[in-house]
Amino acid sequence: MQITPVDIGLFAIVLMVLLGPFMVKKIEHNLEAFLFVMGVLAVTIAGFESKDVLIAMGYNHEQMAEVGWNMKLVMEAIMEPVVKGIVPAVLVAGLIFQYGRATAQSAMASILDKVSIKVIIFLIVVILGLASSLITAIIAALLLVELVNCMPLDRNTKINVVIIACFSIGLGAVLTPLGEPLSTIAVTKLQGEPYHAGFFFLFNRLAVYILPGILAMGLLSVFFVGKKAVEKCAAAAEDEGSIKDVVIRAVKVYVFVMALLLLGGGMKIVIDKYLLTVPSTILFWVNMVSAILDNATLTAAELSPAMEINQIQAVLMGLLISGGMLIPGNIPNIISAGKLGITSKEWAKLGVPLGLVLMAAYFVWIFFIPFHIEFGL
Repeated sequence: MQITPVDIGLFAIVLMVLLGPFMVKKIEHNLEAFLFVMGVLAVTIAGFESKDVLIAMGYNHEQMAEVGWNMKLVMEAIMEPVVKGIVPAVLVAGLIFQYGRATAQSAMASILDKVSIKVIIFLIVVILGLASSLITAIIAALLLVELVNCMPLDRNTKINVVIIACFSIGLGAVLTPLGEPLSTIAVTKLQGEPYHAGFFFLFNRLAVYILPGILAMGLLSVFFVGKKAVEKCAAAAEDEGSIKDVVIRAVKVYVFVMALLLLGGGMKIVIDKYLLTVPSTILFWVNMVSAILDNATLTAAELSPAMEINQIQAVLMGLLISGGMLIPGNIPNIISAGKLGITSKEWAKLGVPLGLVLMAAYFVWIFFIPFHIEFGL
């Protein structure tokens, strides 16, 4: 299918979203506003696509009505961050931790007197990764940043541990429909013939890949916690912030999630046009756009019950891993970066190379190693 001016405009937005935060400091320091503007532009540009092109893509009248600005998208962007519990969780948990931080720090100090900080970091990364499918990725991320903030670690170590833990949470959250929107959509799309997906469908098919990944993230996190990192921060006072800071963080998360929903809505036509016919071996790598786009939107567009199980695994694993590479890629990333003030450059310094290594390792495992176990829950 021929590339249209609308396609070029949307591809340019993808490029700006990828490079803008790394090249312009004002964008980096105002990432939520920048992504919101990009989302508005994406939806606006998509609305200029001609009916002839949409008809050639197989769109029906209802689908054409949802291209560009429409009430359904507007209401979704406004309501979803609240309805899905993202913003309320950030706000309520922030207030609870605000008043309970002194108690938590005291408890952590007592634990650190008896248990090695490396063991604690390992357990945090692994347990939150495993628990995220039940307590949700949002709650897991909120617990993560508060627990890490109670640790006597320097800033760089905290950032590295949080990034690794967000990969763990992002992977683990897919194991049940409760964990995150991606898993909910995947189970919904596959609940009919031939898979009859139920509550444990994703666990049974993906746990063989997910559980070793979570364990690997736990082990990796230990290497970033050296004696030097602990001693540097031992006497440092933690900035506890204020109620105003808690509210501002919740508002920023709201704008961030709204921006991603708008970006996903605007990009839907290029996803439908260029990704749906791509072989799974290529789609696995193309799904690295999940680093800047809402992976739930990509899941809804790409996943089909007509796919073989190995194709489903490849699509989901590509989305899950790449979601940890940059801040916009996952809700846990957004929450953690907002709380700890992590910049796009700081995140990408570890997130991108770690994500690429994981992508390469899982690509070989999924497509070239004939080893697979299905659990029977």
